[in-house]
Amino acid sequence: MMVDLLVRNVHTPYHSDPVDIAVNNTRVEQVASRIETPARRTVEGQRRLAIPPFVDAHFHLDSVLTRVPNLSGTLREGIDNWARYKQDNLSVEDVYDRARRYCEHAFAMGIQAIRSHVDVCDPQLRGAEALTRLKRDIADRIDIQLVAFPQDGFFSAPQVRQQLLKALDMGVDVVGGIPHNEPMYQQGTESLHELMQIAAERGLLVDIHCDESDDPNSRHVETLAALTARSGMGGRVTASHITATAVMDAYYVSRKLIPMMAGAGINVICNPLINIHLGGHFSYPKHRAMAPIRELLAAGLTVGCAQDCNEDPWYPLGNADMLEVARMGAHIGHMMGLDALRTMFDTVTTLPATIMQLPDYGLEPGCRANLVLVGAESVIDALRISAPREVVIRHGHVVIESGAPRTDSA
Repeated sequence: MMVDLLVRNVHTPYHSDPVDIAVNNTRVEQVASRIETPARRTVEGQRRLAIPPFVDAHFHLDSVLTRVPNLSGTLREGIDNWARYKQDNLSVEDVYDRARRYCEHAFAMGIQAIRSHVDVCDPQLRGAEALTRLKRDIADRIDIQLVAFPQDGFFSAPQVRQQLLKALDMGVDVVGGIPHNEPMYQQGTESLHELMQIAAERGLLVDIHCDESDDPNSRHVETLAALTARSGMGGRVTASHITATAVMDAYYVSRKLIPMMAGAGINVICNPLINIHLGGHFSYPKHRAMAPIRELLAAGLTVGCAQDCNEDPWYPLGNADMLEVARMGAHIGHMMGLDALRTMFDTVTTLPATIMQLPDYGLEPGCRANLVLVGAESVIDALRISAPREVVIRHGHVVIESGAPRTDSA
């Protein structure tokens, strides 16, 4: 029987020896040491590393490529600069054009799934309108999952609740929040109760910007874990950032908080590039503004690492390079053992795919035939050199080869 695509002689993160991968009807049909079957298209892997596509489970497509300078390099200035940009420059086409340009580059860098937060404090919901359209338009390349994110706070203005609900009605997928940015601590707690209720009523996932702060008393993740356990929503709720854990009492974090989070089944997204840059400005000695990746993983939590930002009011750099994200996470998180480095690779592939609940993700038979060939023979080498993405395959079709987009559908 002829198959649509045969990828020959590749290493994978999951096989000790090189394998062939046969693809038919947009699905992986067979993975074996040698597949003898005719194919409409053959890609010679030349012992390169074949991986499932990168997954960026925390990003902000509405602010990407705005290139607004942040002179102090602080989270607070980034938020203030974004507020001014929204007022003076934001339009539906502005968001759409910037986000589309970024997504085309991200796809060439091997990313095929993005969870993007979209600011719903804008009364016109320009970001939500633009990104729900982009989600449809670019579905042949990237799976976009959108989070209704009240950047200024759920209680920052009376209309924000209705704007968040309207964004969900427009096709935004996930309920978001930012309890540490509410006017008062108690309002942060109240926001979590309301947001979790909205998600439960609508059957939606939850992703909360939680305790992105240098304040050891910012403990909203504790409330989020309790509400997750109470509602039975384990596996459906994500705490993003939680950088305050870096300055919390070690006994509290290790003996109470992490076990509580693990028992509730909360997921965690860390953003190594951005967190290490924005946090720790005002403490001495300087601390690592990062959640404890190694300890969270050891406790059994599902942990992903993500970019957060590229060339926007918070971060002037970024190149859609998820290997850079994993490598930075390995440095900050003391994850330099060989097994730990392989786990860090998982934090930008399989683990965030689990958090986003991507269907049929992976390289096993039956999975969607989405994969990337990188210029390395192992995960360790790929991380070490930030290996180039040389072949990008989507739904069983070779879309990019040697960096050049294909114009046919072969």
